[in-house]
Amino acid sequence: MSDEKKIQRGQQWLEKLLSLMSNPASVSAHKSDNYHEETDNYWLNIDQTNLSADQIDLLIGRDGEVIDAIQFLANSTLNINLEPEEHASYTIELDGYRLRREAELRSIAEEAIMEVRRTGREYEMKDLSSAERRQVHSLLKEYTDLETYSRGQEPDRRLVVRLR
Repeated sequence: MSDEKKIQRGQQWLEKLLSLMSNPASVSAHKSDNYHEETDNYWLNIDQTNLSADQIDLLIGRDGEVIDAIQFLANSTLNINLEPEEHASYTIELDGYRLRREAELRSIAEEAIMEVRRTGREYEMKDLSSAERRQVHSLLKEYTDLETYSRGQEPDRRLVVRLR
């Protein structure tokens, strides 16, 4: 399946969902640098022009819970019945939330790096969604003196950083 077809499927799916949620909005999309090495990643950007501040807050949710749920649904439903090589990864963006959260995650990761290197003890990150844990795992891959893994069960799963 071509990039254009994957983008179009994601846009149409998200626009339909937003309409069903009584929050109609257009969606723009683009292919991003590989966020997950095994699949192509596409950003679906919800146009907030015709959304009220309350609608934006509702769609993002407390601590990003709603936008994370929408993203989970998109990734689950858009990959159903596709061969693994046809899978795509979709990141849902609204009002700069993902970019702000990525900056926060980078800051948290940097704090973990400094703390682990300073003390030699492992550092546990709480309250991250599974997508955020994957993002931090990916961010910290380049640090050869450190390793990351997840501990616990949802909803209390945590990312751990420690010296290798």
